[in-house]
Formats: sequence, C-alpha cells, structure tokens
Amino acid sequence: MDDLDLEKLRTPLEMPSYPEGFRSGFACFVGRPNVGKSTLMNALVGQKVAITSTQPQTTRRTVRGIVHREDSQLIIVDTPGLHKPRTLLGERLDSLVRSTLVEVDVIGFCVPADEPIGRGDTYIARELAAQRDTPVVAFVTKTDRTDKAGVARQLVAVEQLGEWADVVPVSAESGFQVDTATDVLCGHLPEGPPLYPGGDLTDEPEEMLVAELVREASLEGVRDELPHSIAVVVEEMLPREDTRAGREMIDIYASLYVERPSQKAIVIGAKGARLREVGSVARRHIEALLGTRVFLDLRVRVAKDWQRDPKQLRRLGFDQQT
Repeated sequence: MDDLDLEKLRTPLEMPSYPEGFRSGFACFVGRPNVGKSTLMNALVGQKVAITSTQPQTTRRTVRGIVHREDSQLIIVDTPGLHKPRTLLGERLDSLVRSTLVEVDVIGFCVPADEPIGRGDTYIARELAAQRDTPVVAFVTKTDRTDKAGVARQLVAVEQLGEWADVVPVSAESGFQVDTATDVLCGHLPEGPPLYPGGDLTDEPEEMLVAELVREASLEGVRDELPHSIAVVVEEMLPREDTRAGREMIDIYASLYVERPSQKAIVIGAKGARLREVGSVARRHIEALLGTRVFLDLRVRVAKDWQRDPKQLRRLGFDQQT
C-alpha cells in the first residue's frame, strides 16, 4: 500500500505550453463502502481504472485516475470506504483514507441517492468538517436508482449533513451530470501546469491493474464473507511470441490468496468450474487493458488469517506505510 506523496507528483512536467489560467491538482472521493466512488471515478476518467463490485469494501488501495481537459487536469484519488475497522487491514485502510484527505485540493463526499442517510454518512460528515482548509463537494450518487422526488429528498438530507462547497446529483451509470461533476471539481483546483502527460489515464503499474481485474472477477457470486478474504498477487508477466497467430502475447501467472482451506474450495468450485469462470472473465478484461492476447494461469493459495498478520500483509503488498 503505497504512500501517496502527492507533493512529488506536483513537480511540473516538461510539456508543451498550456493556456493561461490552466488548473491542475488532486481530488479524492470518500464515503462509506459501496456508495459508487470507484464507478464515479471511472466515469469521469472515461475508462475503467478502478475495479467495481456489488460487494462493499472492494477498494483496498489508493487508485489515481487522470482527467484531461483543455483548461485543466484533474487527478482523482479513489480511496477505500471509511468504516469501523475489524482487522489490521481495516485499520490500515482507514489510515490511508485519512492521510489522503490532508493532501488533496478538493474532496468529493459520496452519498447514494437510493439509501437513507445512516450513521456511516454522519460519521464521515463529522470527519470532513475538520478539513477546514480543503473544499468538500457533496455528490449524491446513483440517481438512476430512484425517482426525481427521491433525489430531491436526498439532496435536502445531504445539505443538512454539513457545510459543503457544492452539492451535485450525479449518476455514473447513466452519465447524468458527469461533466458537471468534473466542472465543479476542476473549479476548486489551483492554477498550475499539467502534472501528467496527455495520454496517461492512471499511474498504476500494469501488474497492479491486472491483479485488481482478477480480484474483481473473483468477487462476483461468492458468499458475503469471502470477498474481504481474497487478495491477488501477480507473480510474473512474461511476453512471448504466439507462433500460431504470429504476434506477441503475454503469459501471466497470478495467485489468489484466501484465509482458510474452506474458502479455497469456494473459489475453485466443483471440479474447478468457478476458477475457470474467474479466469475467463478476468482474461477478457486484461486483454482489453493490455491490447494483446493473454495466457492467464491462476492458482489459489491459503495464507491463514492474512488480514490480521503484519507479515502476511507485507507479503501481499499492504505495507505499514500508507
């Protein structure tokens, strides 16, 4: 789990001249688990750079997506959902979110339109009230899941949660006000040069993106308690010549880690059927990401109670530094 160190990323690149008044900077999305933060980031970027799932607490590390405009460059930092930690991993994820809040230029607080305001939303609103030097934009997400009256009621409820720089209803699924959300966030950025080259949509390493796509595929259709126990590590990515097709392909060897042998059996499924389905789904997404054919080898391993074990967390990429 990498330290953001956003100040290093603020070093201007040697790039062509940019318009006077150009804005660039960082925003982060926060909210309780499963409120649509990653889906909204993907919609603003215009491409999938963070995995999504119907399971809560899908995001486990900061993922940066880059939005390029003629007048601005917005770097969105997607964060794990704030929640009451029950494991060492949970404590580190909460620490990661809090360290991100003090480093960005604007915060997006996400509350879904189709769910009543709960204790989690109220708790986060109190946390954000302490960020006095950073503007907070409240986003009422998932407006496609309720009617206009429901959206209006939620807008009023969110207004009463705190003092926000703006309140914006938005739907990442339907595209409703996605451009407006970008406009509002960019309006809170400082003036400055672009921080990333024009073609970059994320600064995540390919191995990390591949691991996340495998984990996303493994999350669907499993029991509620299992998703939090799955971690994925890409062991190797090796290019080779596909002699039959006469073009390059990539061999990927990845391990899915669970905490107990019973979970391993769930992931593999009867006669390996579930693992084959995970591999098939993940391979399609990985090939779209990399733009080449992929051979994907998946192995399921047990790392007992890894969410509570500092050594296991380090081995799986969740370092003490956040």
